[in-house]
Amino acid sequence: MYVGTTQTADLLGVSPARVRCLLNQGRIKAAYKIGKIWVIPLFNGMPIITKGSRGPKAKWFKRLPAVTRIHVNRQAISQNNKREIPKPVISVKKSGNNTSAHRVKINGPCEIIYSHKKAISGGAKVWIETYFPVEIISDPFEVQGSAVAYSPLEEVLQQVSSCLFGRYLRKI
Repeated sequence: MYVGTTQTADLLGVSPARVRCLLNQGRIKAAYKIGKIWVIPLFNGMPIITKGSRGPKAKWFKRLPAVTRIHVNRQAISQNNKREIPKPVISVKKSGNNTSAHRVKINGPCEIIYSHKKAISGGAKVWIETYFPVEIISDPFEVQGSAVAYSPLEEVLQQVSSCLFGRYLRKI
């Protein structure tokens, strides 16, 4: 859900001018401007405010949601060239859990980060970070918009059986 500066001020219990000040300092996570209007995303009903450099702890300060990091495993890509059935190459890390996937859908803003000096665990120097939900699709042969996903072999067998069944009906 997205809100403006006035609604954010009401949620935080501060003035809209203070919210604009936080926005100008870049302290409200994932907020962006469309023309003259600020668009501020809510996480669990509240905007994410990053910590300031000094002063008392804010009343609205809550623990930040876990960041999700997504990167591509280069070793898995090279190993897939030798395999008949490819293994997932996309690694999704959140709160210590590591999940592999063939496709990932990020439902919200994200940030692509490159760090030539410091790599994340796994050795990746380029990764994607987001605070929004991430859909993990692990089946490489999943058909979009289909309730049932078939592997290529199952799909071919289904088409062949339907063709044979259709011919049988025409002969009768």
